[in-house]
Amino acid sequence: MADDARNNDDLEKRHTDEAALSARLRRLGDELGRQRPGESPEMHRGRPAADASGYARGFRLSSELVAAVLVGAAIGWALDRVFGISPWGMIVFLLLGFAVGVVNVVRAAAAPENDAGTRRQGDADTRRED
Repeated sequence: MADDARNNDDLEKRHTDEAALSARLRRLGDELGRQRPGESPEMHRGRPAADASGYARGFRLSSELVAAVLVGAAIGWALDRVFGISPWGMIVFLLLGFAVGVVNVVRAAAAPENDAGTRRQGDADTRRED
């Protein structure tokens, strides 16, 4: 019998905790609604614009890497054909294209973007005044 009383107390405490948590969550939602009056809570659920922006940025970064590797391979292949130094031109320029692609991806990923999705002119510059 003592176990039943303890279980009832735990159940009642759990219900009051859940009710208090729900009330706090509602108050937080109302407070956020006042902070951002133009946006409804439904807009934040899926965030399709943010997802599309992330996919676009990821596609751009991956295409920069692939393009650099392909350009390096094409230059290496052309040098192999012209100078007859096969496979060395392809090997050297393929690796060089990969290195340039990684540098471009790191640089593009580190650059902040403005609201239009383009990099700002002065953000990528690291000027020091001595």
